Amino acid sequence: MPELFVKDLRRSFGKKRVLDGVTFGARSGECVGILGGNGSGKSTLLSILAGILPAERGSFSLTENERSILPGYIPQGTPLIEELSAQDNLRLWYDRKSLKNELEGGVLSLLGIPEFLNVPVRKMSGGMKKRLSIGCAVASHPRALYMDEPTSALDLSCKERIYAYMDSFLDDGGLILLVTHDIREIERCSRCLLLSGGRLMPYVYDGDTKKLAGLLE
Repeated sequence: MPELFVKDLRRSFGKKRVLDGVTFGARSGECVGILGGNGSGKSTLLSILAGILPAERGSFSLTENERSILPGYIPQGTPLIEELSAQDNLRLWYDRKSLKNELEGGVLSLLGIPEFLNVPVRKMSGGMKKRLSIGCAVASHPRALYMDEPTSALDLSCKERIYAYMDSFLDDGGLILLVTHDIREIERCSRCLLLSGGRLMPYVYDGDTKKLAGLLE
């Protein structure tokens, strides 16, 4: 059962304090939504928890059965090699046997990647790139996923593919941190936290989109 504990995280950029004592936790089976306006520090928070950026202060741990584990991290961008096909990008992360298994009946099949396996990244749609990025990020079968706006600007079909994977991941006892502005995704979250002024606080979405939009300004 994966568990995440975050205590007193702080991070500044110049004179701007982006994270000011962020403290929270998450457990197995939870999808925790991280909400906030543009520039509020949501992506910074995920980058720190994924080990990409250092924190100035504070601590965090991601464990399962009292042992440290690594998350799968899906950033806003698509960190793929543009000249390579989907299959060649995947080969950087999967061995031959596991790649075959995942394409035939695993996560890569669920994400619909066999449909564009030989397409070069430079010729892919945004939805294809995002699904391939997720496929690469979960090659090690992580028990926690940190997802930064994973379905932003995608069509409904692509979103449903990603949602199906997320549901399966949570049903299997995984843990998801989800940075999002999407109402459908907010409604899918077990609970939400609002990042504002460097502080993270509980937020309960009650269906009032105008109130939420005002908080995210």
